[in-house]
Amino acid sequence: MEAGAGDRRVVVVGGGVAGAMLAKHMQFDTDVVLIDSKEYYEVPWARNRSMVEPPFAERSLIQHTDYLSNARVTASPAIDVTESEVLTAEGRTFAYDYLVIATGHVDSTPRSRKDRLEQFKILSDNKRIRSSSSVLVIGGGRTGVELSAEIAADYPEKKVTLVHEGPRLLQILGPKASEKALRWLKSKGVDVLLGHSIDVDAISEGQRSFTTSDGATITADCHFVCAGRPLGSSWLQHTLLKDNLDRFGRLKVDENLRVRGRKNVFAIGDVVDLPKIKQGFSARKHAAVAAKNIKLLLRGGKEEKMAVYKPRSAAAAPAVVSLGRREAVAQFPFTTVSGYIPGLFKSKDLYVGWNRKKLGLETDII
Repeated sequence: MEAGAGDRRVVVVGGGVAGAMLAKHMQFDTDVVLIDSKEYYEVPWARNRSMVEPPFAERSLIQHTDYLSNARVTASPAIDVTESEVLTAEGRTFAYDYLVIATGHVDSTPRSRKDRLEQFKILSDNKRIRSSSSVLVIGGGRTGVELSAEIAADYPEKKVTLVHEGPRLLQILGPKASEKALRWLKSKGVDVLLGHSIDVDAISEGQRSFTTSDGATITADCHFVCAGRPLGSSWLQHTLLKDNLDRFGRLKVDENLRVRGRKNVFAIGDVVDLPKIKQGFSARKHAAVAAKNIKLLLRGGKEEKMAVYKPRSAAAAPAVVSLGRREAVAQFPFTTVSGYIPGLFKSKDLYVGWNRKKLGLETDII
């Protein structure tokens, strides 16, 4: 443990990319507690591949305790925050000296890794895809585009329809990336409807006919909603941090990633109000900056020495969107490319091996 840290505790709420990386960074510097609704970390951008190829999840679902050898993990959602403690749904309280909120987006996934693997293998998505001759994907952001591409690549005989309410796909990226993704999807027979929306709240179980906002009728044996996933911040609305949320439910942070007006509360990942592309690179950068700042404060360092997080604009930020198993579209600050070469960087492994290495684990499971 680093000199000066003493018995002070850092509590991290949320075990996604940002929360997992921060806990990993800090576990040997002070007392660390990770609070998450589940027992494992799931590589989020590998989810679509696991839906199409369930065995892939064996590598992308990682027990928190596999990479946190010197931290405590509790698998229960946080439900309240006070000036000094976090309360979980199972009734446990954890005192903190520094608190990090990293709850990202809401995911209705099982608590145990075993049940999540079972979900991929037997219970739901893969079975629905395999048994269907036509699939509707609602939402043309990164998740919707990558899922449509995975299905089109692995099941070319299936009719895939992608509906997106915006004027172009991948609106978090530049127009060139949108155009290249659209061209690739159409080349694989995916029917893309832009400027159309579907009322997902009105969809009933087993529904096979869908009407868009423009009156188009789509027939599909199954559907997947890849839009409108709520932020994981609703539990904060009745806590001490309620006034630190903006109108979208995001935590307002300063340049050091501290919640505005709070000396010992940080927020990282998708739950913050900073402009950025929602991707693993940004979340890991958040974790590194916040960890550096907390370590500085634990040593008694001066606040003016704290690291500053500088977000990049969406058009300038590097990003890779996989298009099936071999191809991808990649956006860089000065160019955008697509095809097999950018696919070499992501599409085969989806960065799962690299992500496991970052967590100190073997890149492959024997």
